[in-house]
Amino acid sequence: MSADPLEMLFREFCLSTMAARCGEMLASAEVENWGYRKLLVQLCEAEAADRRERRRQRLLKESKLPSGKTLGNLAEEKLPAKVRRQLPTLLEGGLVDRAENLLVFGLPGRGKTHFLCALGRELILRRGYRIFFTPTFKLVQQLLAAKQALRLEAVLKKLDGFDAIVLDDLGYVQHSREEMEVLFTFLAERYERRSVWISSNLVFSKWDQIFKDPMTTMAAVDRLVHHAIILEFDGETRRAPRPGEKGGG
Repeated sequence: MSADPLEMLFREFCLSTMAARCGEMLASAEVENWGYRKLLVQLCEAEAADRRERRRQRLLKESKLPSGKTLGNLAEEKLPAKVRRQLPTLLEGGLVDRAENLLVFGLPGRGKTHFLCALGRELILRRGYRIFFTPTFKLVQQLLAAKQALRLEAVLKKLDGFDAIVLDDLGYVQHSREEMEVLFTFLAERYERRSVWISSNLVFSKWDQIFKDPMTTMAAVDRLVHHAIILEFDGETRRAPRPGEKGGG
């Protein structure tokens, strides 16, 4: 049986959903007496919906966001009051459009990472932003390797394609001066152009442990807070203790 010429044309134009559904929709159009306009709208809407969903899944995959940290299991009622008040506004995505930073502070186990991941996932699904999640130490290693291979500019350009980058656990990065220099370069490149989200267990006054040099520390903090939303996660730990531990970390 030869293929329907309309289906073949849809495939030639890379309209895969329209090609797959044209047969059933033509049948519905005949039974329900659709006009040509309604049939065309139905086909186009199906194609558009499938493309949006495929894009969402592609963006989620490239984001590297942990799959289990979603808005649905965030336990919003346990968030600090200020965080709860900010959440609806953050979900609108304006901070990404304005290239604002989101800085989240608190002791380990307070839900900082879960919050940032859930927010990032929702902004991908609702707004179609490109968001990338990485532990800070991994990004530093990647940037340092790129610098040593004379490819730092290329890597920074690739990262610039993301609307927001989530740097998790900044406070655990306490390495060499050269590593901190590439991290500062990354932050300076995104300043006032792209959004950076950071979780840290260290308050600003202790960031000299990260950047080593007081002047570099001051410059990094200045760039981050100039256009930033700052949230504090206090209260009890939300992390379940491991067997043998007295409390969550």
